[in-house]
Amino acid sequence: MKTFKYVSQLLVLLLAFNTIAMADIKDKSATEIENDANKALGKFYKEVAGSKAYLKKVKGYVVFPDVVEAGFFIGGKYGEGVLRIGDESQGYYSITSASAGFLAGGAQYSLVIAFTTDASLKKFMHDDDWENEIDVNMAMATWNSEEELDDIDFGTDMIGFVFDSKGLLGNFTLEGTRFEKITP
Repeated sequence: MKTFKYVSQLLVLLLAFNTIAMADIKDKSATEIENDANKALGKFYKEVAGSKAYLKKVKGYVVFPDVVEAGFFIGGKYGEGVLRIGDESQGYYSITSASAGFLAGGAQYSLVIAFTTDASLKKFMHDDDWENEIDVNMAMATWNSEEELDDIDFGTDMIGFVFDSKGLLGNFTLEGTRFEKITP
């Protein structure tokens, strides 16, 4: 009986943490999203050799400067970002995800998704409530410090870069991710 009491208290604390963390990043103004995206890109350019040149070559990219992910068996993530073509902002988007499985902890990170083809960029821009099975349709980029990003061919039309990660989140889950255009 005591175990149930402690587990239920832990679940309430984690739910409170999720709510507070998500409330902190929701409802930002366009100016705040732009400023946060510029700071995140500065870190990205500093951490990943050739990343600035790489983003100049792609058709477009979306920057989510603060994605918060947390949960205990049931979890979620949320972030707001900006779509840029060249260096021009074209719209604001949210990323929302829900997951269930063996999941515990919390993390915050920045995410850049690069679109290497016109078709993938067009699909992202024009499909309302665009859903993506990240494991199937988007490659999560890996590189080492000796190679320049602009020399790598990832072999797909969407590439995700996770950087500036904080926290600890262990998971083995089923997850669905949704991107939605927002008006900050």
